[in-house]
Amino acid sequence: MKLIGSEKLQKMSASIFQEVADRKMEAMKKGKNVIDLSVGSPDMPPPSFVVEQLAEAVKDTSKYGYTLRGIAEFNEAVCYFYKQRYEVDVNPEKEVLQLMGSQDGLAHLATSIINPGEYVLVPDPGYPIYEASVNIAGGIIYPMPLLAENRFLPDLNKIPKEVLQKTKMMILSYPGNPVTALGDKVFFEEVIEFAKTYNILVVHDFAYSELIFDNHPQISFMSVQGAKEVGIEFNSLSKTFNMAGCRIGYVVGNEQAIHLLATFKSNIDYGVFYPIQQAAVKALTSDFSYLREQVREYEHRRDTLISGLLKSGWQVEKSKATMFVWAKIPEGWTSRQFAFELIEKAGVAVIPGDAFGALGEGYVRIALVQPSEQLSQAAERIEQFLTERLINN
Repeated sequence: MKLIGSEKLQKMSASIFQEVADRKMEAMKKGKNVIDLSVGSPDMPPPSFVVEQLAEAVKDTSKYGYTLRGIAEFNEAVCYFYKQRYEVDVNPEKEVLQLMGSQDGLAHLATSIINPGEYVLVPDPGYPIYEASVNIAGGIIYPMPLLAENRFLPDLNKIPKEVLQKTKMMILSYPGNPVTALGDKVFFEEVIEFAKTYNILVVHDFAYSELIFDNHPQISFMSVQGAKEVGIEFNSLSKTFNMAGCRIGYVVGNEQAIHLLATFKSNIDYGVFYPIQQAAVKALTSDFSYLREQVREYEHRRDTLISGLLKSGWQVEKSKATMFVWAKIPEGWTSRQFAFELIEKAGVAVIPGDAFGALGEGYVRIALVQPSEQLSQAAERIEQFLTERLINN
């Protein structure tokens, strides 16, 4: 029997995350100790009150059936969270949809809305699921360059009118991944007017909403006037409450878009495990002091890594947000060469920037998912690696 993948599958490359993991395992088999700064999977535990709620809830054997959708308490908790954190009012019945993590919703949204031949504006660099979801739906990707000279914001005026006439959706993410930039109110207002003019659905990935540093403003796209008319916003408990393995998130905003995605999901899944939903409710309605402590920890990790890299002569800009550092690599390598040599020779795993789009070439993404002591050691290994390279050349 010979099987060939579908044309849609053939448009997708194998996950770079898996390739980096494989190279890490190969290095470890050879005796190399590897500090893994690749995947953005939080190493910190969820808040103790979330763990306690989950442990108690799983004892109720009547709650092991299908949930089908988000329980009412979950939707109400999302509304509470949005009101408290972003001063946004959300209708729990029509403007909230529970997801099995935000990636689940992002993966399925394009299939719910996009027809073959319709354009989707996608950031470059951008998180891989954005592009993959459009390929699955049969849509056409139009990349929006995110350039340092434009604060990593897309220049909407440079998109051709003939493309915009066939565009149905635009994906944005601020705070961004992999580019750790922030959007502001002025930019979001521009996006809303743009979307109204061309009848485009704005999809804002807000998964790093609570990891914003140095007292920079925290702005939900939904908090800007007119956003609900043209857009939706994805969020997750994975990074905010370190519940990545629980696979629970949500999307809020435009009622029509929420309904279309809900209809699609009703055909493919049976809801999130009830005890996980209860734990999520507990998290979303907490006093949020935990979030402040977590931000301070990530700020400290960021500063530790960047100051360590500076000793090697590698000057890296400070991330304004997220659990990542987006670092322009020294000259002499491609992104993949640099990342793979770091694993093999320095024992540090990072993700090459070109995995996130053509304009990611020349960068690597470094995840702050190890304690500061490990990040300091990683910086020392990188310093030695760069020094040996300089000597050998």
